[in-house]
Amino acid sequence: MSKSLRDQQVTAAYQIAKERYAALGVDTDAALRTLQTLAISLHCWQGDDVGGFEDPGRGLSGGIMATGNYPGKARTVAELRQDLDKAYSVIPGTHPLNLHAIYLESNTKVERNAILPEHFAGWVDWAKTNHHGLDFNPTCFSHPLSDDGFTLAHQDAGVRRFWIEHCIASRQIGAYFGRELGTPCVTNIWIPDGYKDTPFDRKSPRERLKASLDAILADPISPQFHRDAVESKLFGIGSESYVVGSHEFYLGYTASRNDVLLCLDAGHFHPTEGIADKISSVLMVVPELLLHVSRGVRWDSDHVVTLTDELQAIMQEVVRGGFINRVHIGLDYFDASINRVAAWAIGTRNALRALLMALVEPRDLLCQFEQDGNHTARLAMLEELKGMPFGAVWDYHCQEQGVPVGFAFMDEISAYEKAVLSRRG
Repeated sequence: MSKSLRDQQVTAAYQIAKERYAALGVDTDAALRTLQTLAISLHCWQGDDVGGFEDPGRGLSGGIMATGNYPGKARTVAELRQDLDKAYSVIPGTHPLNLHAIYLESNTKVERNAILPEHFAGWVDWAKTNHHGLDFNPTCFSHPLSDDGFTLAHQDAGVRRFWIEHCIASRQIGAYFGRELGTPCVTNIWIPDGYKDTPFDRKSPRERLKASLDAILADPISPQFHRDAVESKLFGIGSESYVVGSHEFYLGYTASRNDVLLCLDAGHFHPTEGIADKISSVLMVVPELLLHVSRGVRWDSDHVVTLTDELQAIMQEVVRGGFINRVHIGLDYFDASINRVAAWAIGTRNALRALLMALVEPRDLLCQFEQDGNHTARLAMLEELKGMPFGAVWDYHCQEQGVPVGFAFMDEISAYEKAVLSRRG
């Protein structure tokens, strides 16, 4: 089929879908305009299995594990950027990149508490050229001073000081990103601290963590350039029985301040517990949220995001609650068992698809049903929406954004794998 004929078919299908949605009071053109303004922060660590470039030979530790050995992993900064460029080319919209501190560039070894903006200048140049924002994370794992499972809550004051200094340096790098790129950088702190077996003293590590966070955040940075975030977890590898930075700890901590975002990771709660219902609750007491969208399978296994009910529920809450301007959305998974560039594209396109599905809901009609107590009509309408021609709206969006429509994005990635990834050895 020629491109012109396919474009005509996509446009014709969209016009039919547009009329169907209009009958329910939904303006699909307006929904697409809104979608164009929404950003999903892609995670750099999908491209190289969380290896980074600080010490590529060091294995992962601190509850981090990537499984699989699919060929073509990025081995250098240049290869990682090349892969990212390909992924971005098949994703509609303009989206930032989320970096970890171990993705610095330096000809000599740099200790983590000594990282500087200059070690990330190449990333800023790349981001400017490609119109990306940058987010950031201190890397509090896979290091000799984290191998016993503790960092900011460590009993040793010297170890705590090292990680405090690393996080302070990370905030300064995040502020540098924001100033250089003109968009606020979200710097998110996650630590692996916890016990494999049941501890006797749960309080003291949390007291130490709070004191460490207070020290890290002591110097304010303008929100015009930088936002701080903290991320909880229920359990992890090596911290199955007790995590210092629990959801309750960080909810209380962020609620006590008005300058720190709470990060909710979709894989960091009980396997039967979703984060969608938490969004409107926590936004009653915290100013903004950071969402890490992932897909856990029986545990925090960080699978590629698919268009699950949970993903749809998360994006519905963001849109239905009017929280678009109070929620920052990023991806957080790493799958080494499939083409890594495809993993980026599949997950990001699904996250955007779920946002669009929420944007084309007949909000006014559903709200009226609920206010009238007509729960039967509410249920019936929600079920009927599952059969609406949403796919035609998504295809039209991709076409208008100049990215492949439908499965055609995999044609480009397959060609890239043959021409580039397969030659990496």
